[in-house]
Amino acid sequence: MTGPVGERPPNEAEQPGPRRSGLRDPDKAVRGLGAGTLALEALVLLLAIQPIRVVGGNLSGAAIAAIVALAVACVVLAGQMKRPWAWNAGTVLQGLLLLAGLLHWSLFALGVIFALVWAYALHVRRVILR
Repeated sequence: MTGPVGERPPNEAEQPGPRRSGLRDPDKAVRGLGAGTLALEALVLLLAIQPIRVVGGNLSGAAIAAIVALAVACVVLAGQMKRPWAWNAGTVLQGLLLLAGLLHWSLFALGVIFALVWAYALHVRRVILR
């Protein structure tokens, strides 16, 4: 059976090699995973400011500035996931969020959660790009 006029069906000999993941473009899928994780982190950080102020109390201006700066860094880094250094920078960003826990305990809790999510994303990246 043939496809559209002038188009040949793919031949296994023409394929560069088997795709273990079964994805059409594994690099693009992994970049999307990293960007989505960082975008979600930015959203959670920004939406957490008010509940932390109300429930946790005593959220200083420095802590709010750190949250906003980390959220902006997440968004910028999400847009840079094509760069080879972006995954390392994302790991550093998780460490910075953990350090922000010195400003308020809830930031440390968010840091632990997102460090675990980022570690899982790194694991998925390693498995898919293997």
